[in-house]
Amino acid sequence: MVKKLRRTKVPVFLRRMTASAPQSQPKSVPPHPGFLAVRKFSEIQSIFGISKSVNSVLRPWHLVLLILSGWVNRQQQEIIEFQNAQIRALMKRLGRKRILLTDVQRRVLAVKGNALGRKTLTQLTTIVTPDTILRWHRRLIAAKWDYSDRRLNSPGRPAVPDSVARLVLRFAKENPTWGYDRIQGALANVGHEISDSTVGNILKQNGIDPAPRRKNKTTWKTFIKAHWESIAAIDFTTVEVWSRSGLITFYILVAMRLNTRRIKIAGVTANPDGRWTKQMARNLTACQGGFLEGASYLLVDRDTKF
Repeated sequence: MVKKLRRTKVPVFLRRMTASAPQSQPKSVPPHPGFLAVRKFSEIQSIFGISKSVNSVLRPWHLVLLILSGWVNRQQQEIIEFQNAQIRALMKRLGRKRILLTDVQRRVLAVKGNALGRKTLTQLTTIVTPDTILRWHRRLIAAKWDYSDRRLNSPGRPAVPDSVARLVLRFAKENPTWGYDRIQGALANVGHEISDSTVGNILKQNGIDPAPRRKNKTTWKTFIKAHWESIAAIDFTTVEVWSRSGLITFYILVAMRLNTRRIKIAGVTANPDGRWTKQMARNLTACQGGFLEGASYLLVDRDTKF
């Protein structure tokens, strides 16, 4: 026999207290990382406020890449700010004292600075400026072509002093009839003992003929004035270029017409051998359209490449 349960009547004052009591609202809890893991991508889009127009382009792994790239960028910025603060503290500590670097350290800074560029280096706090790196480059090129040690240790008799050479040229120009022996005697009278062959070598090096032909010699001024329209000049210049194997010298062949001052770059090479030089000469002296067409005299130096 089942008895029915009676409904217990709640007193009136309890019903009023329950109705007047404030209802507790559920607190908004920020989504847990695991909460996103079990959500659909459409729900994640609504959480982060991504519009539906991007739905056809943006994918879930795009969102991961965006978050990761932002975090990496923030980390890199913090590292750069920390390094700049360290360098500023070091420079303030040293004051006007110079930081002495080794060649290996200069090479490393030059390579890293070249990769960043001048504009980026000016925006950073560095111990060396872009102008300092360029100065190191110029010094390296100057040291590459410095052969002063060879001149100091060259074998043979010592060279004639410049004062004596200038005196020989002065005697020859002021006295066109004086020969080598006469100039040698005049030098002995003033206390300079040199041989007559040395006098002849000095005059030949400066383009002065012996006494019989010195009167009738045409000067450069007269020669150039008479053949100005048909004179051209040609010479090599060099440019230093950095490559993976180191510093490479490129040779540039330049020709010029003296009357018009026009120049032409005939060619650029790292190995100016005889075959290459002959081909450049053929190009410049072509019958039709050659840059040296109509030139009768060509000024060159004593470079072995010619």
